[in-house]
Amino acid sequence: MEDWVHRALARWPNVPALYGWLQLDRRGRWRVQHELISRPQIIDTIAANYAADEQGRWYFQNGPQRGYVQLETAPLVLRVAGDGATLVTHNDLVIERPTAAYLDEEGSLLLATEHGAAALESQDLDWLLQRLVGASEAGLEAALALPSGSATALRLRWQDRELAIGRLDIADAPAQLGFVRDPQP
Repeated sequence: MEDWVHRALARWPNVPALYGWLQLDRRGRWRVQHELISRPQIIDTIAANYAADEQGRWYFQNGPQRGYVQLETAPLVLRVAGDGATLVTHNDLVIERPTAAYLDEEGSLLLATEHGAAALESQDLDWLLQRLVGASEAGLEAALALPSGSATALRLRWQDRELAIGRLDIADAPAQLGFVRDPQP
């Protein structure tokens, strides 16, 4: 969190939280009441003050007021960095050591990372396909046909190691990966 946020929290410690006004879509774009936020200054402020509470509810700390975020897929959305190898979250955190990998029912990648649960942005699926071990067309079809919670024969080549890939329906992701998709008071 930025310094101005800590000062505001100290000055006004009991400001009620907001729910249902801020969303993060599956492409890592912020929306206020479903309207896209396009001003870079606002996007940067949200990104710098975005965190999770102990219950797995993600929020934007706007000075003394916490605004809980509705998540379309996961709390973090991943993009491939300019080097073509590194994954970076929508709020500019580099992913270094994911601990688990999953494919949802549509073939999208979900990762458990050091920063939280993350979904690979759909425009970067080529990055995933280049790093899948056992990814023949038949292998992918077999993996996607498995029920949520199943192990697959696929692995994700990540830097110096490989991660086993499980099947995880998007509806099951919050419980498995420890986040709340639609926080409520």
